[in-house]
Amino acid sequence: MSRLPADVLLVSLGSTAGLRRVDDALAASMSRAGARVAVVRAEAPRPVRTMALTDLAWARAARRAARAGLREHRPRAVLYGSVGAALLWPRPGAIRLDAAMAANRPGRHGLWQRPRERLLLRRCPLLVPQSAEALAEVPAPRPPAVVVPPPIALPDAVAPWQAREVAAVAYAADPRKKGLDRVLPAWELARRPGEELVVCGAPPGAVPAAAGVRDAGPLPRAAFLELLGRTRALVAAPRREDHGLVQLEALAAGCRVVTTVAPGAFAALPLLRACSPELVVEDPDDPAGLAAALRTALDAPRDPAADDAAGARRLLDERFGDAAVDRLVRDELLPALLG
Repeated sequence: MSRLPADVLLVSLGSTAGLRRVDDALAASMSRAGARVAVVRAEAPRPVRTMALTDLAWARAARRAARAGLREHRPRAVLYGSVGAALLWPRPGAIRLDAAMAANRPGRHGLWQRPRERLLLRRCPLLVPQSAEALAEVPAPRPPAVVVPPPIALPDAVAPWQAREVAAVAYAADPRKKGLDRVLPAWELARRPGEELVVCGAPPGAVPAAAGVRDAGPLPRAAFLELLGRTRALVAAPRREDHGLVQLEALAAGCRVVTTVAPGAFAALPLLRACSPELVVEDPDDPAGLAAALRTALDAPRDPAADDAAGARRLLDERFGDAAVDRLVRDELLPALLG
């Protein structure tokens, strides 16, 4: 007996843990809405030297995965999980994106990707940006769009402030992009004896040895979320932020989030400003300002009766909770994809 054709083939680039997580969450949401969803994922290519060649290698891998998925699943619609997954598409389809190549591949880094993206946009039937801010970065003319943010899971309960033994966490999977070189000097100014900054996600050798700094390396997702649940503050100073998923996860875990502003879509920033404007630093190259905001986060009294974490979690649930995202997928995305 032949398998029924899929409603949607999701072509996942999967080049980072974050992309894989976002793609899997979207596939699960479409399945909950009743769609038959098949996910195919690019096989990681061997490392190459430049960003342009890296994108080409991943695009070729995504094309191979898409061709295999088209043969096996005979989908009604194809959704590419990122612009990178769509660059060499074998069949036009909708494109999911957290950032346009026009915005995050400047200069020689996007020599071939930016013109290719313009061609894709002329043939793409639907964009599925993660935020309105990401959509605004897409050059015109552009196709119709349905904004679907990645869901943020809210834990059933968060640890009380007094029980959080980790002072601060920084995420540095891409140390330069995430601004680790900005965070460390600020931490040196801010830390008090006995306090520790835990750096997560950094590649080997990227975190210099320093007092009060611990290199945790890449962590499984469950371990990272568990760490956030024991942490008082997450600190970030990105050079570019395409969404701010880690910052939103930290808010959900009850952390106070200290961040500098950054170019890029940075969909989390308005929510961070709304929750704790005193923790948003306008000058990303001011270590003293970042240190002062970090001390404010660590030293602020937390009255359980007026805990700002409760307000943050309400805002997160309204905009990024599973139920809110599922409604968007059911009522807007699938009708646009499937007609």
